[in-house]
Amino acid sequence: MEETNISRDFIREIIDADIASGKHSEIVTRFPPEPNGYLHIGHAKSICTNFGIAAEFAGRCNLRFDDTNPVKEDIEYVEAIENDVKWLGFKWDTLHFASDYFDRMYMLAEQLISKGLAYVCDLSPEDTRAYRGTLTKPGRNSPFRNRSVEENLELFRRMKDGEFAEGSRTLRAKIDMTSPTMCLRDPHMYRILHKDHHRTGSKWCIYPMYDFAHCLEDSTEGITHSICTLEFEVNRPLYNWYLEKLDIFRSRQIEFARLNLSYTVLSKRFLRKLVEEGFVNGWDDPRMPTISGLRRRGVPAAAIRSFCSIIGLAKRNSTVDIALFEHSIREKLNKTAPRAMSVLNPVKLVIENYPEDRTEHFDYVVNPEDESAGTRATPFTKELYIERDDFMEDPPRKFFRMGPGREVRLRYAYLVTCTGVIKDEDGNITEIRCTYDPDTKGGNAPDGRRVKGTLHWVSAAHSFPAEVRLYDRLFNKENPMDNEDGVDFTSHLNPGSLSTVTNCMVEDHMKNNEPGYVCQFERKGYFSIDPDSTPEKMVFNRTITLRDSWKKLHGKKK
Repeated sequence: MEETNISRDFIREIIDADIASGKHSEIVTRFPPEPNGYLHIGHAKSICTNFGIAAEFAGRCNLRFDDTNPVKEDIEYVEAIENDVKWLGFKWDTLHFASDYFDRMYMLAEQLISKGLAYVCDLSPEDTRAYRGTLTKPGRNSPFRNRSVEENLELFRRMKDGEFAEGSRTLRAKIDMTSPTMCLRDPHMYRILHKDHHRTGSKWCIYPMYDFAHCLEDSTEGITHSICTLEFEVNRPLYNWYLEKLDIFRSRQIEFARLNLSYTVLSKRFLRKLVEEGFVNGWDDPRMPTISGLRRRGVPAAAIRSFCSIIGLAKRNSTVDIALFEHSIREKLNKTAPRAMSVLNPVKLVIENYPEDRTEHFDYVVNPEDESAGTRATPFTKELYIERDDFMEDPPRKFFRMGPGREVRLRYAYLVTCTGVIKDEDGNITEIRCTYDPDTKGGNAPDGRRVKGTLHWVSAAHSFPAEVRLYDRLFNKENPMDNEDGVDFTSHLNPGSLSTVTNCMVEDHMKNNEPGYVCQFERKGYFSIDPDSTPEKMVFNRTITLRDSWKKLHGKKK
């Protein structure tokens, strides 16, 4: 993996201090996703942070699935998350599941009951909310708060044995219903769910709440620094309370600002809505900010890692301009992507004075940014395809491409001059005629004359038709979740986020590449081969344009 410029952010400074004080001899972190959906680029920031810090301090990083809610979780998401972490370039030291610790969590819950620090509550969800109070009003004790230790142990065991209906009872921590810290107002520790779990099956019908489970998982694994996003800061007192009262290894929770990206939605709940209601074509739709969607679109893992390094870690939430992410993509692909020629909107160009049976090969520079990439032979023949937009019958003054009587350069090949066009009965141009100057091989005239226009092309005899999917930003509003206008975020979907072009002409050698292969189509952008491709029909996804044209085309819409 390439080196990145690592700044001494506040988290690294905390770890530096902990090491200097002798508090820890080895740093252990973890990436703990819930397997209830696919990872998105926001998760990539957490992945890069946790795995990156562990590597920097010669420590360890675990991958752990917080699978405490069988209603929403599935093995499909587990496998997808594992693949995403690997694709991003990281290896976990050990793989864990919250469900690995269900027996231990249950035992620790009984310990809290035995200490008089937890009780079984019969309040309904509605009554629980009413008793909880508000930010300005203290809560009230549950009428079941003073049950004896013996009664609580008996009821909790009966909950475990499946004697009670869902929602009829919960196990709650006994802390302080008048605390100004809301999370300390007797939070729930366990709830009843008569649902099979994707790993434990029907063994359990009670499942721990996230706030109870997470700190125990960290402690059990010896996580020294539990690095999470800022929304968990308010629950840190509860995290510490459980560890203190159980007198077990105390991990240190540190919060950083989550990634917010303009023109993007980063929430599993809303991404799921896009998928389930058919606004996109699945979790790996190339317009989605999911890791699988970005991978399918052709975004390199190195670009994501670089982006996460550039934005760094902060203590306050802010929104990052998506143009910065797009810049990271272009920067990486410019250095690594092979070049190729394709014509997205083809029109035939016939060189009248070029021999019928002749095929020349020109040395094509595979990547001008990488000398080691070398060159390849590109065939040139009498009949070619060029972009229809590169020709105008009545060109304006600053149009430097092909027009009647105009001389242009065919990249790597010759200078050609347009002599005329052929049209169909509807007046559409079906063929452009030209002549070439045989003394301009390589695209330069021996007499020193200059031409301003250079066109890319493909040989008609050495190219094939393909489908090209032109992807753009999924939303046309900078903050799609800003509903001041009173409309659902899906109302801000960009109708031009996908356009499909068929019968594009692509160089024959591209048939030899597999799905996932990324290249630059000269003058058109970066493209990858989609998994939908077959030997009979190849499909290319536009990863990103060569330049940022969004603001020019759309302005800055709030």
